[in-house]
Amino acid sequence: MAAIKWGAKRRLSIALLALQVLLTPFLVAAVLPEDRLDALYHSYTGGGVEVNGPSILWRKMFGGKSSLTANYYVDAISSASIDAVSSASPYKEKRIEKSVGGDFLLNKTIMSLNYTTSDENDFNAKTASFNLSQDMFGDLTTVSMGYVRGWDQIGKNGDPIFAETANRQSYRIGISQILTRDLVMALNFETVTDEGFLNNPYRSVRYLDATSATGYSFESEVYPRTHTSNAVALHTRYHLPYRASVLGEYRYFTDSWGVRSNNVALGYTHPYRDNWMFDVRYRYYKQGDADFYSDLFPYRQSQNFLARDKELSRFNNQTVGLSISYEIKPKDWAFVDRGSLNLSYDHIRFRYDNFRDITQSGASAGLEPLYHFSADVFQLYLSLWY
Repeated sequence: MAAIKWGAKRRLSIALLALQVLLTPFLVAAVLPEDRLDALYHSYTGGGVEVNGPSILWRKMFGGKSSLTANYYVDAISSASIDAVSSASPYKEKRIEKSVGGDFLLNKTIMSLNYTTSDENDFNAKTASFNLSQDMFGDLTTVSMGYVRGWDQIGKNGDPIFAETANRQSYRIGISQILTRDLVMALNFETVTDEGFLNNPYRSVRYLDATSATGYSFESEVYPRTHTSNAVALHTRYHLPYRASVLGEYRYFTDSWGVRSNNVALGYTHPYRDNWMFDVRYRYYKQGDADFYSDLFPYRQSQNFLARDKELSRFNNQTVGLSISYEIKPKDWAFVDRGSLNLSYDHIRFRYDNFRDITQSGASAGLEPLYHFSADVFQLYLSLWY
């Protein structure tokens, strides 16, 4: 039986995006990235899903006016998630992502271009992005804007005839302001438009069926073919007298499917001696459900659009994380100026308010226990500046 895969991928994407909430860089004076080589190993475990793999990132400056970058990223995915075990079968697969890009400096303006490809056995995505940032008012203010265009090709294992596409566009604008010697704030707005096949070709919804032994049966989910979302986020960073800093973020999200979400994040960075840096962080996220979501529909084809994706349900998650960095100061390394060894761990707890665990036996349809799970994310990476 074909595996239900997209639910696990979407949960993983949301979990990994949560880790970036306090890592969003504040735009500073127009300076190109330094020459750098990063080697990363990441691991995600939670909800029956295991994802791990390496990543290599390379940056190189040319002539002081341009900087090129290349990235190779691999996900090895093994899933026996609730989606897979309740409606299909566990699966294993590999996703390979490649990207190239460049940053170009002209006076106080930085222009960035990037192109990414992501390949799986039933899903191929291509993404191109353009970003522009401009310093002004004595380099105390940085204004940025960006555009992203994506092209997805969607297949379905076991069905060679199935072929769909989706087009995605994103527009971003932001402003970063140095308010005092110690306080920096940034305000960012993003709108995303999607068009095409936007749901999971494997996932099903369930509906009440008195003729079934379980009390319900399944039918394919159906989504609208257009989707628009808007998000606004406020970031702050305050530097403390003893080289430490406090970070904060608030983000609000809304979309045309009726989903509303809020998240708040806090972080603290503390140096120790000359080589060590410690980061602790906390994030709380809460969202409402989509207009066409239901854990159990009253009958077959009860409405035009149908969804039982738990990432469109009403849920919340909390993340607690710790990062440790050690700065390497080599004396006799031929081409390395300095380095950094970094270890990051995050624990995430998901709780769903109207998505039920149908793998639990003995309960009547619609009265099963609500689903919840925890996830652990590890990242170990080495950075070398040369």
